[in-house]
Order: sequence, then structure tokens, then C-alpha cells
Amino acid sequence: MRFAGDVAGTKKAVTDILQLCFEAKDWKSLNEQIVNLSKKRGQLKQAVTAMVQQAMQYIDETPDLETHIELIKTLNSVSAGKIYVEIERARLIKKLAKIKEEQGLIAEAADLMQEVAVETFGAMAKTEKIAFILEQVRLCLDRLDYVRAQILSRKISPRVFDIDSSKEKKKPKEGDNVVEEPPADIPSLLQLKRIYYELMIRYYFHNNDYLEICRCYKAIYEIPSIRENPSQWIPVLRKICWYLILAPHDPMQSSLLNSTLEDKNLSEIPKFRLLLKQLVTMEVIQWTSLWNSYKDEFENEKNMLGGSLGDKAAEDLKQRIIEHNILVVSRYYSRITLKRLAELLCLTVEEAEKHLSEMVVSKALVAKIDRPMGIVCFQVAKDSNEILNSWAVNLEKLLDLVEKSCHQIHKETMVHKAALKV
Repeated sequence: MRFAGDVAGTKKAVTDILQLCFEAKDWKSLNEQIVNLSKKRGQLKQAVTAMVQQAMQYIDETPDLETHIELIKTLNSVSAGKIYVEIERARLIKKLAKIKEEQGLIAEAADLMQEVAVETFGAMAKTEKIAFILEQVRLCLDRLDYVRAQILSRKISPRVFDIDSSKEKKKPKEGDNVVEEPPADIPSLLQLKRIYYELMIRYYFHNNDYLEICRCYKAIYEIPSIRENPSQWIPVLRKICWYLILAPHDPMQSSLLNSTLEDKNLSEIPKFRLLLKQLVTMEVIQWTSLWNSYKDEFENEKNMLGGSLGDKAAEDLKQRIIEHNILVVSRYYSRITLKRLAELLCLTVEEAEKHLSEMVVSKALVAKIDRPMGIVCFQVAKDSNEILNSWAVNLEKLLDLVEKSCHQIHKETMVHKAALKV
């Protein structure tokens, strides 16, 4: 049958041989037959595919772990390098990696998973590809390999989660690759979206990148199933507020802060609404009174979704409040003594100077310190061109006003003359 090219007959023969070995519970013979049948000269691709798929159903029926691993390894070696069973090989490696992980061999499991590049598999379902890559990312994070985790995470575009899955797919044309249905245990696209952002939160948490963590929580917050359930969105919205406050001041942070304040759901947690309102209001915030008001809420986050805010979070929160206060002072003062600045910030002169210098270095603020005089100048030094331009603009405005005044006087005179003639 094999030499005659009889696909149906060859497939039935190989699957029947495997079935007989399975029914006899002769696992050693089963492994030998799989290897022998796959090595037959001119063996049909369809027969190998059928054989691998048939043997994969027996994996869960194995009597012990050793037999279980042996069968997976046999099938893995048979499917290696064969593009027509690449999906089956990926699933086998995933099973083997799970066993290694359960045995505590995280590094080995991660290395196994990284061998497979599922993004090149045309016949694999999109959700199964994403789930596989997310598993690779998770194992890299578990072994603290953050560089590789970031590289793998870039294989998934966040836009893929926003595609409307309700739209029916067009029937494949003749010659197109037929995409296989994903296994039943693969999560839906929206569930995968949540898993993806939770893994990214773990990655950004390592670098204390608060703004990116906030954006990840924002994406989780937009998932419809979470928006419908207050017990799920309230903890997420709390995290968004905290990480917004912890993020350094920049245009993106400011934009997110204002958009979050417009969220109607924020009225359900008024303390956080008030906290965000304080940050957008150009007024000095007293750190001690703020910390006393929100210390319990801060400690409470340990019991909420996502866990505590991190060891450095309390220090960073104080730093952000100081930065906010310096920005407020720079808005109202063009020149101020260091002593007065320190009083407004509730800090010593040395600490005030240190924080101010850090903000100048990070280009969050423009300022110059005259240390012998103890004066801080927030004005930007203008060059001669800027001064001349500002004079020209002022003169233009003045001439416009004179012209408008003359026009109004002329108009009033004409009206008055007309009234006298009548």
C-alpha cells in the first residue's frame, strides 16, 4: 500500500498497528513501532501525521510518569524537522515542558519551549499561537530571564486583542492554508489579553516602570467582562490611580491622569478621585497629612488584586509629591530663596536642593541655583533674538490697539455729527 501510494490504506494500517500495541498495553513495542513505521522508505506524509495524532491520544493513558515521558520523547523525535506535524510537535513540547516545570526544572522547561517558533506556523490557530508564546514569556519570567521575556513578548502585537472575533471568517479559498481549530483548553482571546497584560505587569514591575504598569492595568480595565463586575474593576481602578501617582511627571502621565479623572466609575472610590484631583490642582500638597490619610489604603493594596505596590513605592510616592510641589512653586515664583523653598516643601535646605537638582538634570524643570546667595531662579534666560521678537510682538499689539481706538473715536464722531444735523 505504501509503495502504491494508497493514502487511506496506509493510514489505516499504521493506526491499526498502534491500536493493537495500545490495547495490549505494550508501551515498549508501541514506541518501537512508531519509530520503525516513520523510518520506512517512502513513508507517506499523511500516514506519519495520522500515526502521530493517534499516538498523542494515548499519552494520558500511560500507567506511570516514566512511560509518559518516553512516549512524548519518541513522538517528539519522529516529528522533529517535519513541517507537516509541526503543530503536533509544539503541543508535545508544551506537555513535556509542563512535566519539567512540575519537577521544579524551570530552566529546562523554558529552554524546551524556546526551541519552537510558533509564530511561523501557518496552520496553527491564532489563540493557540498567542497562548504558546505567553507560556514561553511566563517561563522566562519564572527563571528571571527578563531580557528574553521582553524579546518573546514583542512577538505579540497588543492590537491583536482588539480584533472583533464575532465577525465570521471567510471560507478559505482553494490553495489557502487550512487553519486548525485550537484545543478545548486554550483560553479565549479576551482571557489571553488579560494573561498577556498580567505578564507584562510582572516584567515592568522588575524595572519599576510605573507608567507602563499603569497602562497595562488600563488595558485590563477596558476588558468588557471586568467592566461589568464592580468587584473586579474597583481593585484594577485603584491600581491605575496608585501607579499614575507613582509615575514621574511627563506628557503621557498627565494625559492619562486627566482621562482617568473623567471616568465616571471613579466616583465609586471618592478617596482616589480626591487624590488625583490634588495632583492636577496647582497647589502645594502637605506630605505628612496626605500620608496619614492614605496610609491605610496603601497598606490595603496587599490584599487586593495584583498584590502590594512594591518595597520602593512609599519612597517613590513621597518623591512624586515633592516633585509636584516644586512644579507648583516654579509656576508661581520666578525667583525664590532656597530657605523659603525648603519651608514650602517641608524639607531641609540640602534635601530641597537635591530634589531640585535631580529635576533639572532629568529636564522636568528649568531652574538655576545661586548657591552663595541662596536664590533659585526659575526664569529661562532669553537670547537677543527672542527679546527682539517679543518686543516686535508687543509693538504690533500696541499699534493694533491704537488703530482700533482711532477707528472707534472716528465712528463715535460720525454718529455724533449725524445726530446734530437731524
